[in-house]
Amino acid sequence: MKITAQEEYGLRCILQLAREEGNLEYGGAMQVRDIAEREGLSVAYVEKILWTLSRRGIVESVRGPKGGYRLMRPSAEISIGEVMRILGGMPSQEEICAQFTGNQETCVHHGDCGLRPVWVSITDFVHSVFDKIPITTLLNQGLDIQYVQMGSRPSAAEVGQTS
Repeated sequence: MKITAQEEYGLRCILQLAREEGNLEYGGAMQVRDIAEREGLSVAYVEKILWTLSRRGIVESVRGPKGGYRLMRPSAEISIGEVMRILGGMPSQEEICAQFTGNQETCVHHGDCGLRPVWVSITDFVHSVFDKIPITTLLNQGLDIQYVQMGSRPSAAEVGQTS
């Protein structure tokens, strides 16, 4: 899986806003220049990311001297997956298959592909993991994924090994 710069920086901007959501003095809003400075990004790039997120209802612009951007919903209701899909990541299995057509318009294995079920399973799994991680979980580095069990492990006999 490939994470784009826009996804990485977009999530980092969202985390900055989530840290401010309880700040009543500023109404949970942060100025773009403050986000850009904290993240080491250009103001123009942060504006582009926040504009994209505002069009999809994740953040909103606040006018006035203490204005800026703030989250439109509590950070507990916004998942990593939602942000990443808005910022253009997380390709579907159709997009993955469309990348590898060889010299043809469409893949020669379109109707009879042995790899497609693998891409579908992996894509669905990754999407479901990202969709289950709310932004609040990342605020205090509280995400602790030690082991993800996708199914039962095969026994030694099933893989042809003996003890």
